[in-house]
Amino acid sequence: MSTIAPAVPAETAAAGRRRGRRTTTRQWAGLGFVAPFLIVFAVTFLAPVAYSIYLSLFRNKLVGGNSFVGVENYLQAFTDPKFIEGALRVSLFLAVQVPIMLALALVAALAIDSRRLAGSSLFRIGLFLPYAVPGVVAVLMWGFMYSERMGLAGNVNNLLGFDLITPFTQQWILVAIGNIVTWEFVGYNMLIFYSALRAIPGDIYEAAALDGAGQFRIVWSIKLPALRGAIVIATIFSIIGSFQLFNEPNILRPLAPSLITTYFTPNMYAYNLSFFGQQVNYAATVAIIMGVVTAVIAYVVQLRGNRQELR
Repeated sequence: MSTIAPAVPAETAAAGRRRGRRTTTRQWAGLGFVAPFLIVFAVTFLAPVAYSIYLSLFRNKLVGGNSFVGVENYLQAFTDPKFIEGALRVSLFLAVQVPIMLALALVAALAIDSRRLAGSSLFRIGLFLPYAVPGVVAVLMWGFMYSERMGLAGNVNNLLGFDLITPFTQQWILVAIGNIVTWEFVGYNMLIFYSALRAIPGDIYEAAALDGAGQFRIVWSIKLPALRGAIVIATIFSIIGSFQLFNEPNILRPLAPSLITTYFTPNMYAYNLSFFGQQVNYAATVAIIMGVVTAVIAYVVQLRGNRQELR
């Protein structure tokens, strides 16, 4: 037995077509708004990354010129002692310097937010001011202070009669670089934490005061949980900055050429391979590997931070 579907009124069909056209128009309008960003993103980010991956799959040989080698450059990088040494060095730098810097920034933000610190506005500006100093100027300034002949370190050692401060030695050079980076960015991270603290509603503090909570309890139960998202963001930025370590050791290298090698960090290694060693393909390989490692670690940190926020 067959059934006949009821006829759709002409007005209903026309209304459906008009809704479909309006939906299509809105979609094209939305695409038009985001198109400039997509174009800039594709030209300035996706295209360079794609070209770097393309370069990493080739090798310039004496016989045959630029030849396709597949993943041979990547296999070489994972067995390259210079690359491994630089990667381990920045990993150690990340494991030690980043927690210290973030802890100092957190303590400073909590002290300013407590409103019990005398001259908190001046302290906040003074702590953030090093971030406004250009990176090259900051490194040159610290390099002068580290100088054992005419800098602050040399003057202190001469005054004491023995070498107390020796930044340009094998065991202290990474600490000296970490000190510069901490000085530059502790104020930046402090501002991130302080902004998150200022976003906490005042009603929560009033309720805690009515319950008889002290300052330590307020910090532990209210401020630190509210800072979790800011801490994750600051940690991700610091991880990226650590793996991108380049300016500080590269500028200090003329002052300590025997300590800071051309492969002191992976970024320095890639830079010198490309511009001085004419090994563009292998330099692209090093850059791609470090980019992937940085992205994976940053993603893991973000994922763990998001899970803790949902608890």
